[in-house]
Amino acid sequence: MLVRLLCVLSISALLFACSSDQVKEETPVEVEDLSTTAPDESADESGVQAYGTDDGGTSSFSELDDPQSQLSVRIIYFEYDSSEIRAEYRSVVEAHARYLIENPSTTITLEGHADERGSREYNLALGERRAQSVKQQMTVLGASSSQIRLVSYGEERPAVDGHDEASWQQNRRVEILY
Repeated sequence: MLVRLLCVLSISALLFACSSDQVKEETPVEVEDLSTTAPDESADESGVQAYGTDDGGTSSFSELDDPQSQLSVRIIYFEYDSSEIRAEYRSVVEAHARYLIENPSTTITLEGHADERGSREYNLALGERRAQSVKQQMTVLGASSSQIRLVSYGEERPAVDGHDEASWQQNRRVEILY
């Protein structure tokens, strides 16, 4: 009990010694009131200023990250044992091809994936066929082959762990990486 009391008193004394009554004086920060100034000439007609862009707010970064754009869709799903691009994803592939055409210095990687059914070798080949299918469609639309890299992971990197159809559907895919 005495040892415990001595420990508490020692810790209290240490904390008291470490505390300081000195208050540091901070230099005041000057704040400019912009509410009464005229709108900047780089602002749009609503008076909204676009920061971080040098092209009037239409930078490629914003276009890629716009959730309303088809470029925000970066996964193409496939049917079982198929490398054919489903009709619902053709416009997504077209949008990415257009983006590559408009941005010739941009490169992408297409990662091909498969579900767990089939041998390791077969699934690696299927993932490659799926990625090749997306690349072929993009090059037919005008994208340069040199802008597109392929890699297949087969069944090795599942998006969803599971042994049912719902999981397998999520794992049969090509991911588009910028």
